[in-house]
Amino acid sequence: MNNNLTFAIKSLRFDEHYQPSDSSRITTNFANLARGEHRQENLRKALAMIDARFNALAHWDNPKGDRYGLELDIISVEMAIGAQGETPAFPLIEILETTIVDRHTGERIEGIVGNNFSSYVRDYDFSVLLLEHNKDRAAFGTPDGFGDLHGKLFKAFLDSAAYKAHFSKPPVICLSVSNNKTYHRSENEHPVLGVEYQQNDASLTDRYFGKMGLKVRYFMPPDSVAPLAFYFVGDLLGDYTNIELIGTIATMEAFQKIYRPEIYNANAAAARCYRPNLKHEDYSLTQIVYDREERSQLAIRQGKFAAEHFIKPYQPILERWSANHV
Repeated sequence: MNNNLTFAIKSLRFDEHYQPSDSSRITTNFANLARGEHRQENLRKALAMIDARFNALAHWDNPKGDRYGLELDIISVEMAIGAQGETPAFPLIEILETTIVDRHTGERIEGIVGNNFSSYVRDYDFSVLLLEHNKDRAAFGTPDGFGDLHGKLFKAFLDSAAYKAHFSKPPVICLSVSNNKTYHRSENEHPVLGVEYQQNDASLTDRYFGKMGLKVRYFMPPDSVAPLAFYFVGDLLGDYTNIELIGTIATMEAFQKIYRPEIYNANAAAARCYRPNLKHEDYSLTQIVYDREERSQLAIRQGKFAAEHFIKPYQPILERWSANHV
């Protein structure tokens, strides 16, 4: 078997009729909303939150606040090792692609790909490998080479013919800031991204995404209450238009209000010196049903799935590929 990697991309519309596919990670933000008896109501409310936030930020030439609609597509990436058909395809990552619909002109504007980020291999690294490494240890640490394989797989995907055929710009991934780091408000302010926060002590997630070739900046958009972490390849402020950035902010801020209301739906905005706290009690809940404890348990199950079906069966091949991949 050769060590070549091939990537295949599938797209599925995320709307109120969305049903997670069999290969979709069930802890993924959007898959989580589409489960249980309230699934359609959850989806409808989340999409309404996203549209409302988009129009609030894109307020110019938009007097009624209803000019734009945002369409979301789930991008599922499968990877195979060797020649076509030599190994089963493994579900590598899932991301979101935004498309902005201008209801006044009828124009459809390509948005940013990335936004949310889900990965079976990341589940394995954080929920299996990292837990095993720190079991019975007095001080927290990471194994040698932690995140190396995942980072190289992600870079290989961005460099693949499949990515270049589907997307015109590098991805931007938008996540919550770390709840064990302190962020300081700077004097820099962007008209859409808002006030920039800075911190000099990179979080574990920052370092992990750094191995994927992604830099990070932290911005608190207008009328937000906490900064978001934006992970990107090139120039976050120069490579993307304001409309494209608004699509990412509107989408991911809505998800964070649902999943981390203690931070992103707090009743007071972040101070100049800000330390996020998931035990913060002064916050509001959205009207969307979500079980965060169940999500944590499922991440461990999915990490074990990755170990059983990907890491262990192909470990010698992956090690050879990783050693030769620059």
